[in-house]
Amino acid sequence: MTKYSKTEEAISRLTREQFHVTQNSGTERPFTGEYNDMKAPGLYVDIVSGEPLFTSMDKFDSGCGWPSFTKPVGDTYVKELRDASLGMVRVEVRSTHGDSHLGHVFPDGPTDRGGLRYCINSASLRFIPADSLEKEGYGEYASLFEKEENS
Repeated sequence: MTKYSKTEEAISRLTREQFHVTQNSGTERPFTGEYNDMKAPGLYVDIVSGEPLFTSMDKFDSGCGWPSFTKPVGDTYVKELRDASLGMVRVEVRSTHGDSHLGHVFPDGPTDRGGLRYCINSASLRFIPADSLEKEGYGEYASLFEKEENS
């Protein structure tokens, strides 16, 4: 199993916005993120640690201005924390090993898909196209997309 971690090298490669979002729990402006309208099949990973976070199969258009997902690819790489900032209580979503701020999860997602909306900043993500998973070291996730192609 691949070991994912937060390194100084990875932090040094971040853009100003990626650093603001992932390291300072910032938020990108709605409808400005690179992946908000992305529809291609693939895997979204933590921009800092490379941890696999979400798949395109669980992405949906919530209209909120940020990429939205119904669930993480697994429980291993996403943690949820209580966030009482900004005068409200929310559930923050962070990567487990990179400790990157990703966004928040809300209970207003599609009810037929579990009812959750993981509202995630594009700046916290890197997209791996399904046909590049093997080459990028995420081959164990390729079978998820083979099922989608054959259905």
